[in-house]
Amino acid sequence: MNKHASHLVVAGLLSLPFAVMAHTGHHGQGFADGFAHPFLGIDHLAAMLMVGIWSVLNTRRVWIAPLTFILLLTLGALAGQQGFSIPQLEPLVAASVIILGVMLMLPFKPGATTSLAVIGAFAFCHGLAHGSELTAGSSILSGMILGSALLHGIGMLIAQRVLRHRTGWTLRLGQAVALLGSGLLFSALI
Repeated sequence: MNKHASHLVVAGLLSLPFAVMAHTGHHGQGFADGFAHPFLGIDHLAAMLMVGIWSVLNTRRVWIAPLTFILLLTLGALAGQQGFSIPQLEPLVAASVIILGVMLMLPFKPGATTSLAVIGAFAFCHGLAHGSELTAGSSILSGMILGSALLHGIGMLIAQRVLRHRTGWTLRLGQAVALLGSGLLFSALI
């Protein structure tokens, strides 16, 4: 195993204890609780950063993927508040982290429509996972949306300042995120 692969394995193993914290429920119901979740939920953190990074590296209209994610995250949360549910939601959320990491690694650019459909579907699942935990009309959703948008922006800055100018980093980051998603998926299935 080469040096980079061993670092990815170690990172994945170290992330496993955090995997169980992805959707443990919201202990508060205020704006600050919602704002904090995207930074504290490892699945949400990885997905938001990847969408921002992917957007800058793969589209000319860099805000289209983050806006798609925010819109469908909101729709999913509102649907969850109304009782809508789909089976195996947690594995789908974990799979989103894997797929977003893989999308970053692809040696080709999938079409914008396909990519936005994938990003939007996973955003809806992320929102749905939280919507059932939120009280109708609570400000926690507003905080979550703002925190998510901020993370998209941070991902976009990372892509503009670092990844565009460093060869190989995009592939390694995609691999690390896909590995993290695999750990999340494993913990969601057990």
